[in-house]
Amino acid sequence: MLFPFVRRAANRKMIDRLHGEIVAAARNPILFTDYAIEDNFEGRFEAVTLHAALVLRRLNAMPRPGPELAQDLIDAVFRHFDIALRETGIGDIAVPKRMKTLAEAFLGRGAAYDRALTSGEEVLAATLARNVYADRTNAIRLSRYVKATDRALETAQLEVFSIGPVPFPEPSAIA
Repeated sequence: MLFPFVRRAANRKMIDRLHGEIVAAARNPILFTDYAIEDNFEGRFEAVTLHAALVLRRLNAMPRPGPELAQDLIDAVFRHFDIALRETGIGDIAVPKRMKTLAEAFLGRGAAYDRALTSGEEVLAATLARNVYADRTNAIRLSRYVKATDRALETAQLEVFSIGPVPFPEPSAIA
């Protein structure tokens, strides 16, 4: 009777660790300095969304329990988005509307990145330029980083996501 609760708690710790690694990779200062992602709520949202989408892409491509872990990770990401909105002073009444907007953006970007990763570097760069940079700059270097991350995650086994570390490449190593 207690086993499902123990398993859920262990899973929660693993998902929280995985979410923490995604956020740490997304907050790498190089992304905001050398890659010119804006260091504001929107820019941090884009960076977290990008890294989470890449991990979710890999988890969803795995056999069970990969897709179940992906769903747990999405739940954790949105829990943290909710907390972030509240910490920025968004009131309780406005949070659900903002969460809906964030959810649509998150899911749309995830689908767009997934399609772009199979369509070539030009399509990926254009997709990243539109979403991450609002078409203010080109995204060639960021697209190379995303491709390197996708390749690193592509060979990662479930244990990597269970115990870590997630093999995010160092952004400064991408020319």
